Amino acid sequence: MNFLRYLILGIGIFLVVSMNAQENRALVTIAGEDITVDEFMYVYKKNNTQGDVIDKKSVQEYLDLYINFRLKVKEAEELGYDTVTAFKEELAGYREQLAEPYFVNEDIIEDLLVEAYERKKEDIRVSHILLMIGPNAMPEDTLDAYFKIMEARERIEAGESFAEVAKDVSEDPSARDRISPRGGRIIPGNGGDLGYFTVFDMVYPFETGAFNTAVGEMSMPVRTDFGYHIIKVTDRIPALGTMAVAHLYLKMPDSATAQDSTDIRLKIDSLYQRIQEGDSYEDLVKEYSDDKGSSGSGGLLPKFEVNRMVPEFIEVINTLQDSGDVSKPILTAYGWHIIKLYEKTGIMPFEEVENDMRKRLEKDRRAQKSEDIIISDIKNEYGFTLNEKAIREICDIIDSTIFIGKWEVPEDIILKDVVFTLDDQTYSQKQFADYIAANQDISSGENINEFVNRKFKQFTDEECKAYEDSRLEEKHPDFKAIMKEYRDGILLFELTNNKIWSFATKDTTGLKEYYDKHKKEFLWDTRLDASIYTFNDTNYIEATRELIINGKSEDEILTEINKDTLDIVRIEHKKFQKEDNDLIDSIKWKKGIIDNMEHGGRTVFIVVHKKIAPEPKSFNEARGLITAGYQEYLEEKWIKELRAKYPVEIHKEVLSSLTN
Repeated sequence: MNFLRYLILGIGIFLVVSMNAQENRALVTIAGEDITVDEFMYVYKKNNTQGDVIDKKSVQEYLDLYINFRLKVKEAEELGYDTVTAFKEELAGYREQLAEPYFVNEDIIEDLLVEAYERKKEDIRVSHILLMIGPNAMPEDTLDAYFKIMEARERIEAGESFAEVAKDVSEDPSARDRISPRGGRIIPGNGGDLGYFTVFDMVYPFETGAFNTAVGEMSMPVRTDFGYHIIKVTDRIPALGTMAVAHLYLKMPDSATAQDSTDIRLKIDSLYQRIQEGDSYEDLVKEYSDDKGSSGSGGLLPKFEVNRMVPEFIEVINTLQDSGDVSKPILTAYGWHIIKLYEKTGIMPFEEVENDMRKRLEKDRRAQKSEDIIISDIKNEYGFTLNEKAIREICDIIDSTIFIGKWEVPEDIILKDVVFTLDDQTYSQKQFADYIAANQDISSGENINEFVNRKFKQFTDEECKAYEDSRLEEKHPDFKAIMKEYRDGILLFELTNNKIWSFATKDTTGLKEYYDKHKKEFLWDTRLDASIYTFNDTNYIEATRELIINGKSEDEILTEINKDTLDIVRIEHKKFQKEDNDLIDSIKWKKGIIDNMEHGGRTVFIVVHKKIAPEPKSFNEARGLITAGYQEYLEEKWIKELRAKYPVEIHKEVLSSLTN
């Protein structure tokens, strides 16, 4: 039994502190510590199955249980369980999980979820031009990149082809023709065409820029971690979802001549004509397709979504409506294809994809939007102030060793100026420099200024969250209450486990003494000593009966009947209680051989040996029950000891007022 299960199973119901203290009268005093009416009544009402009805008897019963609980927690504290490192680490782990919701803006998350589902309804095709600039670049570098991307946009607006401008200025290498690292063949540039995608396929700012742009239009510059993009939307189609298709493929060799191209085109047209005339698509694939990885399975490709396939495929699949539809031949950079549709799921209902989308959203960069708002709120609440001069001075003391992760804070420089303040807290240059030294994860192409800017944001974000985290109990009574539940629950579990549960299972002497004193409590019900004979071959039933009548043992019977094969008859001999076996329950418990019966498609008969009157179970037979009883005995004994050790005073006039 682990702590959380223990908490859920019942002990945790007693670990609650009132959220809104209205009644602070002491109901009980335990070893000088008052338990208020509110504390107790919150627990009572939470677990009272009679609603708002307050019953005098149930109040007293709950109070006894609650006092027992508080006594155990008191004992755990006295024994120092709350000072043990393992306890502190476990509680800290639970606290971290419980604190997470306070650092998530649920309204933003819900808005992002709705937005994502709306975008998921479409597949969108775009082209882009990229000018690379780091996310923490200096303002002058950022501005220079912005002006350059705007110049590219103006060229397109003036009439130049988007693809040609992309080939000319884009820093996305796929825009231009390039030599393959394998084989040295020329890979044609895509002119900025990224094909189709849908929600979560691209970084969030790029996705947003694309979905906010109409077909045939260009976006204004969009900033991502990669740099600035100009995005042109070339197509929007209803979401295809997950697709399953087959293809008949004729490869276009890299060295193909014009005649080769013509011959391949004629061949694919001929194959298409044969399909139209009724030839088997799968047979033609098997005989002619150059995709040997799929030809053995009728050309079937692994299932995919739009971002995993060349756009020519997606365009054609969008035109195919029903499973079994076959496309006309299409040309891609790889050759000619005839596509057969098996499935396209389209957009699934929100309820079916919500959980998956929520998980993807939490891992996606867009979730930062929620955290950014939380950080902004923290800064506003606590009057965040920034000292840019002090930050720039940090840039001046960082040298090139930062690029190899070897930079150390100079010992001969005094770093005492404040880089930012939050509430009454100040954060110094030295703290920031130490943070940098411990986190030297400089990104490729990042200069020192960009690195420091990125680290400062991380530093301030972490410190803002840490400060807010330190005040959760003070600001949120519900959080304080649940933390007390977990704290006391862990203490209670550990102490009870050591004192009762684990101890009882290992105390063999104590268990046997308890068994000897309570043997009459561990009795078998009336049982039937019987054997069930199950036959796979009914020709052997009479022979088996004769062997039984002649006094042969069951081992002898099995040896005789199963001498040629091991599966003619099976014998189950045991002591049965009521409800152990349907067949046993259906017969009269009288000694003798019971007539044949059909059961589970086989013929059976039962031999009743004797009826056994109730008798004590052996120690091993009853060990589980003995252990439970022994634990209960130890628990009662322990409670008496705790009540003797710690004074308990019930304020009767206050208790009486609760039920009057």
